[in-house]
Amino acid sequence: MPEAIRAGILGATGAVGQRFVQALEDHPWFEITSLAASEKSAGKKYGKTANWRLESKMPDCVTDMEIVPVDPRKVDADVVFSALPSGFAKTVEAEFAKEGFAVASNASAYRMEKDIPLVVPEVNADHLGLIDVQQDTRGWDGYIVTNPNCSTIIMVPTLKPLMQFGLESVQVATMQAVSGAGYDGVASMAILDNVIPYIGGEEEKMETEPLKLLGEFNGSEVIPADIRISASCNRVPVMDGHTEAIWAKMTENPTPEQVRQAFLDFRPNLGDLPTEPDQVLIVRDEQDRPQPRLDRNMGKGMSITVGRIREGIRYMAMGHNTVRGAAGASVLNAELLHKMGKL
Repeated sequence: MPEAIRAGILGATGAVGQRFVQALEDHPWFEITSLAASEKSAGKKYGKTANWRLESKMPDCVTDMEIVPVDPRKVDADVVFSALPSGFAKTVEAEFAKEGFAVASNASAYRMEKDIPLVVPEVNADHLGLIDVQQDTRGWDGYIVTNPNCSTIIMVPTLKPLMQFGLESVQVATMQAVSGAGYDGVASMAILDNVIPYIGGEEEKMETEPLKLLGEFNGSEVIPADIRISASCNRVPVMDGHTEAIWAKMTENPTPEQVRQAFLDFRPNLGDLPTEPDQVLIVRDEQDRPQPRLDRNMGKGMSITVGRIREGIRYMAMGHNTVRGAAGASVLNAELLHKMGKL
């Protein structure tokens, strides 16, 4: 059996950090060797410090593991999965990359940097070619690879198969789960019996990140896709699972049946990566699907469910925001990096 790849988690006690722990438990390739968190948590046992709130019990393999500072000199790993806040990540992730670590980041700090890959493996795996550009430009021994915002990552895999029809513009209205804001992000008295029609920075991310993801890598840089995107983002009282109403305008004006078939035919072969779902896009034909409670765990949380495909073209998309939209996305990126010989 091949030797396991040593994996560290930065920001291990938070909501996304816990999803990383869950995703890496019993992983066939990666072994958790370091859990890093804030100075106030460093030196303490993970089981005594992390306020575990996921649906499964805390894995035994991490309960007695001592938390270390978020410092490349203290972390024992080959690859680190970053669940750090963006402001902190901007400094820390670069420090890890300089020291030779592969950084699979869920943070937004480096997503739109020209030499940093922003990747959804089923959509733009070739953009990982930016790693060589990044290392040459910055002189790093390691590198940073990012995954997109949790709402962007639910929408973009549905847009990729529509590009064959001459995708011109997209309008999207989101209904985003409270878990996307972290444990302390939305007060219960603010969200219960309510909809909050604003999420800071979210609309800008949804309008810019897809252009890089759907752009063309020419060997030295990514040429952004020529698509106009307008987003309206809303927080709703759902625990997990972002739902999106999407309007797509295309030059070829496909029928709903053609779009439905394009979704069904979208089956990128990444080569049996452990976290890769059997089907990226799951089409539901019922009039009242997708629904977060019924569909968020499809493909172990890594599939995106689409439905209500109508003339226009208008459709609904839904996905698990802290699995496919966060930790699972970073893990899938790292699996692809390993397959490419980058780990």
